[in-house]
Amino acid sequence: MNDNNKGLSTRCIHAGEITDAHGSPHTPIYTSTTFKFGSTADLLDVVDGRKPGSLYTRYGLNPTIFSLEEKLAALEGAEAAWAFSSGMAAEAALFFAHGRKGIVCIGDAYGGTLEFLASQLPELGIPTYFLLGSELDGLKTYLETGASLVFFETPTNPTLEVLDIRKISDTAHEYGALVAVDNTFASPANQNPLALGADFVVHSATKYLGGHSDLTAGALMGSKHLLAAVWNWRKNLGTMIAPETASLLARSLRTLVVRVARQNATAQIVAEVMARHPRVARVFYPGLPDFPGHAVAKSQMQGFGGMLTLEVKGGYEDAVRMVDKLTLFAIAPSLGGVESLVTMPVTTTHHGLAPDERARRGISDTMVRLSIGLEDAADLIADLEQALG
Repeated sequence: MNDNNKGLSTRCIHAGEITDAHGSPHTPIYTSTTFKFGSTADLLDVVDGRKPGSLYTRYGLNPTIFSLEEKLAALEGAEAAWAFSSGMAAEAALFFAHGRKGIVCIGDAYGGTLEFLASQLPELGIPTYFLLGSELDGLKTYLETGASLVFFETPTNPTLEVLDIRKISDTAHEYGALVAVDNTFASPANQNPLALGADFVVHSATKYLGGHSDLTAGALMGSKHLLAAVWNWRKNLGTMIAPETASLLARSLRTLVVRVARQNATAQIVAEVMARHPRVARVFYPGLPDFPGHAVAKSQMQGFGGMLTLEVKGGYEDAVRMVDKLTLFAIAPSLGGVESLVTMPVTTTHHGLAPDERARRGISDTMVRLSIGLEDAADLIADLEQALG
């Protein structure tokens, strides 16, 4: 049976694994920087791509990295995957390879991504365009100018806006543009963009794929043909994942499904309780029936995720006091780990955006973003209630 025809939990555990001579159930860590050959002809077969094989770790031609990438591809039902040193490294290589004619970014995104698109890529002559999720009618205008790549997150950071992957992909493909979806917030356990028409899936593997706040990595999945153009960018920018990190990430992926299922369930309970709290003005969570993106989320997601955002009543200082009183939730950026984290977008992920741009995107000074971990729901709710009290 092809790996992609097996269940996701099975793929997480078994895809890509290499059994060594000693019978280890998991792929060993090959820390070698280089690999030797019996003859020049054998070396050239690998260098020229006639035969698969290990060559040089900075190129990604390393057994531990091969094993991880096969597992990553299986998670998203992709033909292939490249692993990177970070999610931003994966995005950068993608943008350089396929976005040079123009990139359209739809909706909210991670602050570092927005900065890279708005400030750095234009310095290199790469056109970038921005649309809010409510401005999709303007997408065709930018595609008509020749933009070659449409990029978006769904759900988005930090407002959890849900964008229709199939609808956007169909529109982009009408004009010959490619579509890349940042699937970090959802994870492959909750959403599979390639099955909905996207050409690429990108992940900050630091988050749910890693899941333990102990590694930094990125991943890009798609067809072999389209990923081929990305390979040299990764190689020559030097953004290869280390074998030790690759092995750590492969370890984490084996528990992805059970971790995310628990986080989904707890986040739903927390969101429902917080939606009734008198000190909370609004809860942003796709699993709430009255959330604007709920219907689309139900149509394209298998679960609603472990991320939710609260808008606290009052002003900035009220939100800060609430955050500072939390004891189980650690004040820290990042997300997706087994421990629950809290951050205010205005102080971390979107701190670099001008206040008027944050306001345009609906990111208020009283927003509090929660990454739900694996603690008991009752304990997390008690912590939030005492902090809000």
